Amino acid sequence: MKVRFLICSLFLISFLGLRAQENFSAAVNFKTVPTDKINFSETDIALFYQKKLGTKSKIANTLEYSNLKVNYDFNPYNFYADQEKFNQVQNKFEYSSEITEKTKWQLSIVPTANFQSKLDISDVTVLGSLSINQQLSSKLNVILGASRTTIFGTPKVTPIIAFDYKMNEKTDFKIGFPDSKISYSNNERNKFSLTNSFNGNFYHLDQTTHTDNTAEKAVLSQMTSALEYERNVSGNWFLNFKAGYDFNKKYNLLDGSDHKIYDYNSGNGYVLGIGIKYKQ
Repeated sequence: MKVRFLICSLFLISFLGLRAQENFSAAVNFKTVPTDKINFSETDIALFYQKKLGTKSKIANTLEYSNLKVNYDFNPYNFYADQEKFNQVQNKFEYSSEITEKTKWQLSIVPTANFQSKLDISDVTVLGSLSINQQLSSKLNVILGASRTTIFGTPKVTPIIAFDYKMNEKTDFKIGFPDSKISYSNNERNKFSLTNSFNGNFYHLDQTTHTDNTAEKAVLSQMTSALEYERNVSGNWFLNFKAGYDFNKKYNLLDGSDHKIYDYNSGNGYVLGIGIKYKQ
């Protein structure tokens, strides 16, 4: 209990310290991904604060909890049949500032605890990113940087590159890696988006004994292409819907040295999601 209390306190420090924010949002999202052999269902809760620091800088903080449930239609590796629920607690702190009128930089620090059911200090991993946003014209920005992320499952350093072109007030194109997005808004209440992202995660498994062939991590990764729709239903309340497909979906078990010891061969699957958000 002491370890759990300390970890949760670390995640809450920046969140509780941001009480006078200019912007706030709270969101709950549900997502399901049925595949040939395994069905994945995820619930995500997030709280977001943002505050400007003078005229050139701002900070943002997102505290997030997600729960992944896995339903195995066929699991021949019975030793790991108890791996049906995974949890993540994550806090993302961001700082951005203007270097010049056309150049901005952004730093993010993301402590995350990914665990099966028993939270321990060893489950905490620190991710983050550093990027530069350069305005090339009134409509075009280029973003370059690097991040330590889990888009391929386990934490790795990956590049960030994107070209952001704002065609007009209604249409925006952002093409790059690991995320691309085309957005269109026909009025103040509707927003349509076509997205493509490389994304993944890993979870430390509960351990009772350690051997050379013991699985210590469950690792997931995929490329997701989706159509998303957000609707301002009333005042500060928004509903969002998502339908897409996971390509090259992988679900593996790794040992302590990140060597693969089992591949579930889950296959690809459709993505269906719904969420509700409050923004002010």
